[in-house]
Amino acid sequence: MAYTIDFSSLTQYDNLELIAKQVVEGFIIGLHKSPLHGFSVEFAEHRQYNTGEPTKHIDWKLYARTDKLFVKRYEEETNLRCHIIIDNSSSMYFPVQSTYSLQSLNKIYFSVYAAAALIQIFKNQRDAVGLSVFSDTLELHTHARGGTMHQKMIYRELEKILQPITIETHKNSMVTETLHTIAERIHKRSLVIIFSDMFESSANTEDLLLALQHLRHNKHEVILFHTYHKKMEFDFAFENRLYKFVDMESGGEIKIHSNQIRDYYKQAIGDFFQELTLKCGRYQVDMITADINKGFDQILLPYLLKRQSISS
Repeated sequence: MAYTIDFSSLTQYDNLELIAKQVVEGFIIGLHKSPLHGFSVEFAEHRQYNTGEPTKHIDWKLYARTDKLFVKRYEEETNLRCHIIIDNSSSMYFPVQSTYSLQSLNKIYFSVYAAAALIQIFKNQRDAVGLSVFSDTLELHTHARGGTMHQKMIYRELEKILQPITIETHKNSMVTETLHTIAERIHKRSLVIIFSDMFESSANTEDLLLALQHLRHNKHEVILFHTYHKKMEFDFAFENRLYKFVDMESGGEIKIHSNQIRDYYKQAIGDFFQELTLKCGRYQVDMITADINKGFDQILLPYLLKRQSISS
């Protein structure tokens, strides 16, 4: 069912909503061709009329065709509240791009496009959406709402993230503190979707997971899309030569031969991933490892499956 959007046909002048529509359309085509073709991704524009309701919103043209009463669904009618959280710290800009390109994604670009595609599905399914963006501070927080104007505002905010930044402007990740803050600000039960590499030098894994547990304690469902570049950040596929490695958040540098630290690094990153996976399972947080080079099906399908389990 894999579907890969042809980014070569898109340009930096295409707006985010247009790209999101193409991603979702391609995903649905692939889904219908897959063994999961019976999975429901129909987007209802009507709902059945309930006796006693006002009749002014009945679709009489549809009644003439079907002899059944249906009410037109309006944008404020939402089925689910969803809240997207995006880590906008400097480490999310790995790998560093020399130019803006839709064909070569870094972690933040991938997260923004994936979030935009999810918002397109929210729109089609009449779900409300809110957005939080953080780095060393909470840069943006909106409440979850439906409606075209609200969704367009969120698209505009996401497009701002795609603007080129100066990498020398180091923005540390404050995942732990920010998630606690957001947990206190989301007052109604929601599906919380997080895009983050979960790198935070000032906290250990237990602290990070306690912040996720705070969201679960407040009755939210949580999906963590652990966003990473598998080839470079997990497999450490650097050539056998001298490199200057730079901490994108602190600015610290070290010159070292890749072979001198390969084994140590792979052991450390493997332990980090394993601990994160185990503790997410303990706290009933759905953790999905999201390799930025594997497309958006790995984001959209888990969301739809989670939504179906919540709605059933």
